[in-house]
Amino acid sequence: MKFPQPYTLKQIADILQIEFVGESDFLVTGCNEIHRVVAGDIVFVDHPKYYDKALESAATTILINKKVACPKGKGLLISEDPFNDFNKLANFFKPFESASHQISPTAKIGENVIIQPGVFIGNHVSIGANSIIHGNVSIYDNCHIGQNVTIHANTVLGADAFYYKNRPTGFDKLLSSGSVIIEDNVDLGASCTIDRGVSDVTLIKEGTKIDNQVHIGHDTIIGKKCLIASQVGIAGCVIIGNEVTIWGQAGITSGISIGDKAVISAKSGVSKSLKTGGHYFGIPAGDFRSKYKEIAAIRQIPDIIEKVKKL
Repeated sequence: MKFPQPYTLKQIADILQIEFVGESDFLVTGCNEIHRVVAGDIVFVDHPKYYDKALESAATTILINKKVACPKGKGLLISEDPFNDFNKLANFFKPFESASHQISPTAKIGENVIIQPGVFIGNHVSIGANSIIHGNVSIYDNCHIGQNVTIHANTVLGADAFYYKNRPTGFDKLLSSGSVIIEDNVDLGASCTIDRGVSDVTLIKEGTKIDNQVHIGHDTIIGKKCLIASQVGIAGCVIIGNEVTIWGQAGITSGISIGDKAVISAKSGVSKSLKTGGHYFGIPAGDFRSKYKEIAAIRQIPDIIEKVKKL
């Protein structure tokens, strides 16, 4: 999430009512999660295991729950609860904006766009020319859709990230201030759900085609000309290359990458990053030839046991 204008470290500390370490006029331009931070961003960290990763990241301001040595050229925000204070920033810079119309007056709709009955289009949405939005689609605030995009009925773009912190009192939700970007010539099937980024974007690149009932988690990036079949579930923070094919009911865990032109067979469970150009199958997913050999070997086990008994 980028701020509408640069703020100083002191101004951010005043918003959060917390102590800071560093130059008071040190500039802060946004906030983001660790996997997306760039210079000028705030990143939060609340566990000693990840202190070094946050302090050594591209982020130049670290929202942290312990006073530590401040790296050169950076600033610290000292917080008792960085998770909660990160939410305060989301509320301050991107507060929830309730809808007043079925199609927001702030939405930008391109030429020759067809919008079927029952569609909801939120605040500050943009839709490119020659796109078709079928009935009962919901497009939340700040989502951006390219040209020649087709979105089928009941699909939801921009719902909140599934991101919670377990506390003794229950689960605390990390607020989502990011967005969804759908590039040109993308087709989305019926009843798909594409979550917004926590503080950045969930991105579907040009020419990708997605079947019905596919879920895509927050901050995931899907490359160009991918094919994703029905009932695939993709967790958050996944990076999928170009021309990847994912067949029905495959599941992909968070934070991994899949190389260009990989093929993932139906019902596979992907728990680790996959290389470019491979064909993968199974739970956990592996090279499909090796997996089929394993299955063939397993089928021989009863016969082997009987032979051993006779010996």
